Amino acid sequence: MKSLQKGFTLIELVVVIIILGILAAVALPRFIDLTNDALTAAVQGVAGAVASGSAINYGAFAAGHGGTVSIAGANAAVCTTGNLGQLLTGGFPSSGGVTYAVATNGGACAGAGTTTTCQINGTKGSTTMSAIVTVICTG
Repeated sequence: MKSLQKGFTLIELVVVIIILGILAAVALPRFIDLTNDALTAAVQGVAGAVASGSAINYGAFAAGHGGTVSIAGANAAVCTTGNLGQLLTGGFPSSGGVTYAVATNGGACAGAGTTTTCQINGTKGSTTMSAIVTVICTG
């Protein structure tokens, strides 16, 4: 009577595991790169913080509260890192290796209560992502 062998040998299992390990080490990083998604989320978060700070700043301005940040001018100087950084507690974030810069995208104020748009760029290494933020003018 012959005995029939069923299943895989230990060597076959080890070879398959090694091949899967090599594929995972080489192929997976190419398919799962979360760096760009993380940078996009960081820039959008900063843009949201600037928009919220702008709304709070305009509310304080409209209520006559002193100490508001002046977001005014009929020139493109409204969209600067210095102006928009004042709307954030502590300015633009400096941790995480992301460098933030503001580019003009509209940038002029036509009076109190009007809005303008600015582009915020976040750069980490050689990758740059951007987000558009709407700022409420105070003058």
